[in-house]
Amino acid sequence: MPVGSLLPLFSSPAGSGLGGGLGGGLGGGRKGSGPAAFRLTEKFVLLLVFSAFITLCFGAIFFLPDSSKLLSGVLFHSSPALQPPADRKPGPGARAEDAADGRARRGEEGAPGDPAAALEDNLARIRENHERALREAKETLQKLPEEIQRDILIEKEKVAQDQLSNRVGFKMLPPVDLAPLVGAIDGEPADAAIREKREKIKEMMKHAWNNYKRYAWGKNELKPVSKGGHSSSLFGNIQGATIVDALDTLFIMKMKDEFEEAKAWVDENLNFNMIFRKKAVELGVKLLPAFHTPSGIPWALLNIKSGIGRNWPWASGGSSILAEFGTLHLEFIHLSYLSGNPIFADKVMNIRTVLNNLEKPQGLYPNYLNPSSGQWAQYHVSVGGLGDSFYEYLLKAWLMSDKTDLQAKKMYFDAIKAIETHLIRKSRNGLTYIAEWKGGLLEHKMGHLTCFAGGMFALGADDAPEGLTQHYLQLGAEIARTCHESYNRTFVKLGPEAFRFDGGVEAIATRQNEKYYILRPEVVETYMYMWRLTHDPKYRKWAWEAVEALEKHCRVKGGYSGLRDVYFHKESYDDVQQSFFLAETLKYLYLIFSDDDLLPLEHWIFNTEAHLLPVLSRNIKKVEVNEK
Repeated sequence: MPVGSLLPLFSSPAGSGLGGGLGGGLGGGRKGSGPAAFRLTEKFVLLLVFSAFITLCFGAIFFLPDSSKLLSGVLFHSSPALQPPADRKPGPGARAEDAADGRARRGEEGAPGDPAAALEDNLARIRENHERALREAKETLQKLPEEIQRDILIEKEKVAQDQLSNRVGFKMLPPVDLAPLVGAIDGEPADAAIREKREKIKEMMKHAWNNYKRYAWGKNELKPVSKGGHSSSLFGNIQGATIVDALDTLFIMKMKDEFEEAKAWVDENLNFNMIFRKKAVELGVKLLPAFHTPSGIPWALLNIKSGIGRNWPWASGGSSILAEFGTLHLEFIHLSYLSGNPIFADKVMNIRTVLNNLEKPQGLYPNYLNPSSGQWAQYHVSVGGLGDSFYEYLLKAWLMSDKTDLQAKKMYFDAIKAIETHLIRKSRNGLTYIAEWKGGLLEHKMGHLTCFAGGMFALGADDAPEGLTQHYLQLGAEIARTCHESYNRTFVKLGPEAFRFDGGVEAIATRQNEKYYILRPEVVETYMYMWRLTHDPKYRKWAWEAVEALEKHCRVKGGYSGLRDVYFHKESYDDVQQSFFLAETLKYLYLIFSDDDLLPLEHWIFNTEAHLLPVLSRNIKKVEVNEK
């Protein structure tokens, strides 16, 4: 599963939203790539070879004269617990098949408790262990030094992880300091027209949820046209993504019955065996092996059962992706807060350390970083896919810390200064857009994912360097206008996956593989922030246009479907109701038509999937938080 993808939903103490130790050790992995580290791996190899040698010598005992007497003394007489009982009859609580199984392992010849049969069993086991040790030693000798070093890190972390699980994963969690949770539930808007529109969006949520429940309950997503379950490889073996993603939207919209059934499903079926707060911590513990790399930059994908991580094979030679390893900070900081253990925060702070020690081309952050070398891979920079939420999380880390995380603030404003200098351009007809940077050359393309940046620029404007507050608020408004144009210039009035500014074209997709719409939220996300920060009525107008387009072109009897071509006059459905449609798109639309006292921005942070984290206020009193 992609690392970190489920954490936000579980770390909220209320259960409706989202959430030294070892961190420094892995963070220093990059420094340990020299001769000293190789001496460590040499010792590891020698230890394995020595272990195999000892096993071999022990096996030679069986070829000595009268070995049965010798082993009788070694295996049985040295420990009362290992002595064969005089009578091997099953006791009162034993099953008959246990006794039969014992006879089968010993062989039919020889009575139960026959020393010769027991000895033969022990000899077979020792031979098996001996052969396995030799195989493992041989396999280890064939590994590269960096692979052996990784194995050492994994084994060390497994031990530490077991200790951590015993401390925080399955016991009572400590009380935490939390400010009162302001604005989780609101009243009705006073304006009747706005109230009616908000109620319509709630009805859309009911339509999406009820059809998911009817046709795909427990599956990751819904196929609304064919009316069945849908699951992509993105989710790994985890099921129920729509349920998890929709929890806080259901709560905010006061869909109490639906929220309770969703919460019950999580308690009963999501295989972490804990209630919400403990689930978050347990999941965090399970994700720690993803950081087992020489640099401490985590893998993108993790097998939770085995603890083995890897990266996407297409990602620049197996590199880690900026928007993935850079989008853990809020959740892992929150996990340390909830669990009382700094290991989660240490992991993500080490990511910052690695990034700050790297030279950045033109002040920009490339999308790919090699987790073994800790160096950039190809120089491709994007504020859209592969890069987007890294920048978002720098700003939101500053805000979630109640504006105490000065490092995050500096990194954010330094980054957007470089973005404005090298990536932001204005079209011939005055549309501001964010291009992509590839090895120093600009590609004049802007993705739907990039449209979140309008809201980001506006959200950070108040804390901008002196004299730039209005500038960044205006920049946010210009990006919002450009993204609205990308919607307005299609037949269905919903925007394409990417649009271009070249060859006389502005804000239009020119390639067939960029013309689809998959119910994405980024444009209405920017509308939400711009509405909250300016109260300009055009943002509610634009949001309602999106609602009408969704109802006209994406709504089907079995839910809501994405479209294969937003310029095509006849709908061509992709037959997927994405989980983020319930988590993000409908939530942002609902908030646009709600009063500002519902989830006020000074008290709440939306993570990149629109799940909620409270600001960790400096002025709070200690409160006892229950296990949920």
